[in-house]
Amino acid sequence: MSNVLARIGRRRALQGAASGFVVFGLLLWWLLPLGENPPSGTISFSTGTPAGVYQQYGVLLRKAFHKDMPDLKVDLRTSDGSQENVRLVATGGADFTIAAADAVDTYELGHRTGFDRLRGVARLYDDYVQLVVPRDSTVRSVADLRGKRVAIGPARSGVRLIADRVLKAAGLDPQKDVKPSADGIDTGPEQLKRNEIDAFFWSGGLPTQGLEKLAGHFTFRFVPITADLVAKLHKQGGATRYYRATNMPESAYPSIQNGVAVPTIAVSNILITRADVSPRLTEWVTRTVIKSRDDIGWHVHSAQLVDLRTAIYTDPLALHEGAKRYYRSVKP
Repeated sequence: MSNVLARIGRRRALQGAASGFVVFGLLLWWLLPLGENPPSGTISFSTGTPAGVYQQYGVLLRKAFHKDMPDLKVDLRTSDGSQENVRLVATGGADFTIAAADAVDTYELGHRTGFDRLRGVARLYDDYVQLVVPRDSTVRSVADLRGKRVAIGPARSGVRLIADRVLKAAGLDPQKDVKPSADGIDTGPEQLKRNEIDAFFWSGGLPTQGLEKLAGHFTFRFVPITADLVAKLHKQGGATRYYRATNMPESAYPSIQNGVAVPTIAVSNILITRADVSPRLTEWVTRTVIKSRDDIGWHVHSAQLVDLRTAIYTDPLALHEGAKRYYRSVKP
């Protein structure tokens, strides 16, 4: 009897070990392409302004890349934002970047240098337009900005594209009906606090670190961008089709919003590259972006919204071949 029990015990142990190897194998399949050494070399990644979400996300993503591809060096470079990011990748100044879909489409519609080389890697998260004024401001609508000192973002930023279009939808000429400045999230908050400007536009993930910091020592509020204004915005055509009416949730900046959601517009962000970038490298990059979502999400809330089911929708760009390989490998 003891021999029988021993044989049964050994059999169960072997079955358990086999199951363990299967689980371990599946884990490796998810984390790393079996039989491949990680890519090496150097790539450049264009982010955004130091106080913005692109930069924060890029820093954490570089750490994730190093974990999966320890011999790959990732050079981060700051930029004005989406418009500059698209141009840098299209012209070879960077290998990967994050850009809002409207900025990508604007670049393509303008048939600018290298537009046909751009490819999508993953849809990431949405940017929300945030129009900020002091709490006691008389500005209650976009139209009320007439004659005001308004920061509309750097010339090559994504927020500049949106601010110009929103102002036009409200019947305002961005250069004549307001007193514009090229300040963004890095300088706009402090200028608002010092009463050097009356309002500033920002478009970014929720919450944005620069606005969280401002909320700690200055009381401000958000001006709503209402659905009727979004309808007028869409009449401008072109890349405005990427803007959708939504609400900024009350949880974005609790101490400022006091439980009230704010009507605004959102636009999706895309991780982009070029067609000539190695498919093998791009496959690894795509894998890391998807699997690092939860870890990065602890620090950058927007990253929690990266979803394998929607990542493939990189409109207006076709998916890069390397990204396709990854998504096919995890298709149910």
